[in-house]
Amino acid sequence: MKRVGLMDKQEIIELHKKQTGVLEVTAELPVRNSNELGKAYTPGVAELSRIIYDDPKQKDELTISGKLVAVVTDGSAVLGLGDIGPSAGLPVVEGKALLYKELSGVNAIPLALSQSSVPEFVKTVKNISKSFAGIHLEDIKAPRCFEIEEQLSQQLDIPVYHDDQEGTAIVVLASLINAAKVVNKELTDLKIVINGAGASGLATAKLLATAGLKHVTLVDQNGVIRDKRTSLNQYQLDVAKHFEEVKQGTDLADALVNQDVFIGLSIGDIVNKQMIKSMADKPIIFALANPRPEVDPKVAREAGAAVIATGSSTYPNQVNNILVFPGLFKGLLEEKIKHFKPQMEMQIAEALANVISNPTAENIVPGVFDKAVVETVVTAVKNSK
Repeated sequence: MKRVGLMDKQEIIELHKKQTGVLEVTAELPVRNSNELGKAYTPGVAELSRIIYDDPKQKDELTISGKLVAVVTDGSAVLGLGDIGPSAGLPVVEGKALLYKELSGVNAIPLALSQSSVPEFVKTVKNISKSFAGIHLEDIKAPRCFEIEEQLSQQLDIPVYHDDQEGTAIVVLASLINAAKVVNKELTDLKIVINGAGASGLATAKLLATAGLKHVTLVDQNGVIRDKRTSLNQYQLDVAKHFEEVKQGTDLADALVNQDVFIGLSIGDIVNKQMIKSMADKPIIFALANPRPEVDPKVAREAGAAVIATGSSTYPNQVNNILVFPGLFKGLLEEKIKHFKPQMEMQIAEALANVISNPTAENIVPGVFDKAVVETVVTAVKNSK
C-alpha cells in the first residue's frame, strides 16, 4: 500500500465514509412476489431446516456456511501499528474480505473480537464456526496467535489459517527462491538474518527450515536469539533449535556481517547503509515492514544490495500476503478440504516462484494483479491434497 500523504488521507476517509466501509451483502435470490418469498424464506426454509436437522452436513450445501470465510482479528498486532485494539483493527480485516471477493470470488466477512484470554477467544470462534467454511486469523499478537491457531485447528472441522504466519512465510520463500537465482547462489547455502521473532518471523524461519535452509539467525528487539536465552517463549525456543550453529554477535548490526540475506518483519528504519555494506557479496534485502520499510530501497541500492523487496506497491518486488490467501481459500473451498496442512506451504511457494520464468533483480515475485497468481495457488492447493 502506498504511503498516505496529507491530501490522500482526507480522500481515503471520504471514500470509506461515503460507503460506510468497503463491503455490502448482496442477495443471490430475488424476492419480488409471494412465490419467490416462499421459496427464499418462509415456508421454504422450514424444509431446509428439517433436512439439515436430519443431516447436519447438508448445511454446507444449502446455506452460505459452505462458502463463507470469517476474517477474525483482535487488533493486537496490526502491521506497522502494533496493538491498536479490535475496532481499529477492523479496517484491515474488512480490506482482506474485499480482496477475497475481488481477486478470487471468495465470500468473506470481517469480525473483530475484544481482546481476551486464549481459551475465551477460541471458545468464541468455535461457538460461531457453524456459520463458516473457514477461519482466517489476522493481526493477533504472538505467542497467543500460535495457541489460538493450534487449538482451533484441532477443534474445528474447517480450515484454520493465520495469514501473518503461513501467508507471510509462503510469499517470502517464493521470493527468496527467485532472488537466489538472480544472485547465482544456492538457496540452501544462503546465510539469512530474520529481524522480528513474532508470528511472521517464526513462521518464516520454520518454513525456511522445511525448505532445507540451515543458516538462519533470528533477531528480536533484545538482540540475537539463542536457544539458551531465558526471555524466549516456547515457540521461539522451538524455532531456535532448528538452527543450532553458533550465532555471531549480540545485535542486528553484528548479525548481518557476511550474511547473504536480510528479511525484515519488524519495524521501519532500523537498517542503515553501513550494515548492508558489511554483508556478503550481492546481498538480498527484504525490508517488509509497513508503512515504512526497515531500510529505504534507495539507501539499500546505494549500499550495494543486489535484490530489494518491500511489502509496498510503491516499489518493485512487493512481497505481500495478498499473493496467497485469495487463491488458498478458493482452492480449499472448491476441494472441500477441511484442514490447512503445513505441506501445502512448500508447494504453494514453489508454484508462486515458478510464475516468474526468468527472474531479475526487479522481478522476483508476481504482481498482485497478475491473473496467473490465484489459479496457480488454487492448483497448488489441489495438488497437495
